[in-house]
Amino acid sequence: MSYQEEYQQKLTTADEAVKVVKSGDWLDYGWSICTANALDKALAKRADQLTDVNVRGGILTRRPAIFDVPNAPQHFTWNSWHMSGIERKAVNEGISYYIPLRYSELPGYYRNCIKSLDVAMFQVAPMDEHGWFNFGPGGSHLKAVCEVAKKIIVEVNKNMPVCLGGFDNCVHIDDVDMVVEGENPPMDILGGSGEPSEIDTAVAKLVVPQIPDGACLQLGIGSMPNAIGKMIAESDLKDLGVHTEMYVDAFVDMAEAGKLTCLRKPIDRGRQTYAFAAGSQKLYDYLNNNPACMAAPVSYVNDIARVSSIPNFISINGAVDIDLFGQVSSESSGTHHISGAGGQQDFVMGAYLSQGGKSFICCSSTVKNKKTGEETSRIRPTLVEGSIATCTRTNLHYLVTEYGIANVKGLATWQRAEALIGIANPKFRDQLIAEAEKMHIWRRSNKI
Repeated sequence: MSYQEEYQQKLTTADEAVKVVKSGDWLDYGWSICTANALDKALAKRADQLTDVNVRGGILTRRPAIFDVPNAPQHFTWNSWHMSGIERKAVNEGISYYIPLRYSELPGYYRNCIKSLDVAMFQVAPMDEHGWFNFGPGGSHLKAVCEVAKKIIVEVNKNMPVCLGGFDNCVHIDDVDMVVEGENPPMDILGGSGEPSEIDTAVAKLVVPQIPDGACLQLGIGSMPNAIGKMIAESDLKDLGVHTEMYVDAFVDMAEAGKLTCLRKPIDRGRQTYAFAAGSQKLYDYLNNNPACMAAPVSYVNDIARVSSIPNFISINGAVDIDLFGQVSSESSGTHHISGAGGQQDFVMGAYLSQGGKSFICCSSTVKNKKTGEETSRIRPTLVEGSIATCTRTNLHYLVTEYGIANVKGLATWQRAEALIGIANPKFRDQLIAEAEKMHIWRRSNKI
């Protein structure tokens, strides 16, 4: 039987395919822009026939149909490996919950820890002549998902870019149970790549001069890392490399500006390595069949030993709050959940251990409450009660706000408090000093 014959034999409709889902099942919806679409809508239509269906996924770029069925929490529970704003809002609706993890371990979670995965369904690129469906920009851990799922349903989307890689970036027709030809929607656009704010630009001006020629870059999610990337594209830097969890629009800007050669990397020379991608259509067009880019499993990309083996590794990430001890919260504000650990721990440690490497945690000095309008300092005496410490105080390297840059590596608690207060918003510094004195991490000789 030819691959095309096998394809036709397994071809079915979304409504027929989701009939394999039973009450109590565990499903996997894919990852980010590869999340099931037509299959999701078909499953939502079956809601009144189902109870206690658990679904895993993450970084949603659109709201799934299963979230909007009547009494959704009775029928479906969304379990997220990393939350976007869509999932964060769904927490308050009682349908969405976070699964704590270091993102680098996710393929291993499926292979070694996940005891039940009844159905996997996600979007893929059209099958090639050799019978392979490419995972597109959402590969990350999907090969491991396919290895443990009892049933695999692929939803073909002609608009899915084909993302070339080294390994584990596709699934074969022989291993697929059902094929659904989806509605071919355009790839979801992930925001955050618009015009940078004044604060984003001020932080970028402090970070970019710290980056040497030949450095290898990782950028986190958000407007500030993107702003830094755009400034790098406009800088005089050259011979830069890419080894990043998430591939964002700023890397396309750098590539088009001739900044990226990746020739100084000791591994994957000449290629921009990443675990998944999301952004604009420009980004998807750039990645499509581009041999300069290498999609690889997150267990490969985020591996601390691999990251630390790359000299002059530069890691740039954001934060919600930082306390005077140097603990970084990037996941929650108190018990209010925001995102997840993702790969921040891995890249902070990898850059910290890299020869000449630097890890930057970047944020605005203050945040304003959207409801009350009250402005508070992101640099706090201690983290808000209930906040999750994403990066420990022993791993913090550079912290950057619009008021300055502080390298706390090797500093005693009182030195660290002084350095962090020195880049806080000036109107909060006296208050922070008073709190530091109460905690016995302040010396009278300190000068701000």
